Amino acid sequence: MAKNNVELKVMVVEDSKVTMKALCNYLKRMGVDNPFKAVTGQEAIDLFRKHRPDIVLLDAILPDIDGFDIARKFRGLEKGDEWAAIIFLTSMDKDEDVARGIEAGGDDYLLKPISEVVLGAKINAMRRLVEMQRALVEVKHELNLANKELQRLSTTDGLTGIANRRFFDQLSVREWRRCERMKKPMALVMVDVDYFKKFNDTYGHQAGDECLKSVAAQVARAAPRASDLAARYGGEEFVLVLGETTVDGAKWVANNIRQHVADLRMPHSASSIGHVSVSCGVASLLPVEGMSFDTLLKVADEALYKAKEQGRNTVVCAD
Repeated sequence: MAKNNVELKVMVVEDSKVTMKALCNYLKRMGVDNPFKAVTGQEAIDLFRKHRPDIVLLDAILPDIDGFDIARKFRGLEKGDEWAAIIFLTSMDKDEDVARGIEAGGDDYLLKPISEVVLGAKINAMRRLVEMQRALVEVKHELNLANKELQRLSTTDGLTGIANRRFFDQLSVREWRRCERMKKPMALVMVDVDYFKKFNDTYGHQAGDECLKSVAAQVARAAPRASDLAARYGGEEFVLVLGETTVDGAKWVANNIRQHVADLRMPHSASSIGHVSVSCGVASLLPVEGMSFDTLLKVADEALYKAKEQGRNTVVCAD
């Protein structure tokens, strides 16, 4: 029998040297070279654990462990999408013996002496099952990757690459509840690019997009902890969620963002300082029962409005 596209790993578990040799010769003529060979049940378990064969030809009666118990152990070793076809080899031909083998995890049953023709048909059938199993695993893997990418796209701002408003809305509420349980303050830094409309009018939308990407990178840079979140709030506004952070800590972070953006020295002729700058509103509250995250958001937004009123390129903390 010619080799198929699917390369099989076959294990033969048989304590009879004569039968073992005959089976290996049959397999070789079927295109299966160098099968794993085990004489005892324990040896079979060790080989199965190490090599994860696709097909196991398993003698039902072995000197140390019952073949049906070995099959159960094989099934117990399989994880996730792993599956091996188990074909019992036995001289027991009663219906209850066949049923016992299937219940133990077997997939098929061959009576001794083993016919090469019948074995070939069984191996071919199992080969097709292995091929389908591998295809299903591959499809599942591709679907998982696609789902992860869809999840990433659904929570990421397409322009800047940081979290989008949707993800911010979800995570900020969860972080608020976490801080409430921990009895820790939660801070919010709202960031607005100064005179951004004038920047777009002067330099064009492509330059405006590059400007937003650069500012987003500095906002994200200021959120190193796993619980921190940098997100695009909308248009030229960004927001930074800081769990377990006081107003002083958030103010320090906001000043870093403002300074790092200024250090980029992105030209902005319509700005009084000649380069792109940002204004920041900072707020920190201790979540308590009856108060929602919207309260913190409103306070931070009011602080940002005051920062813009005071001439921009500055940080204002809520009272």
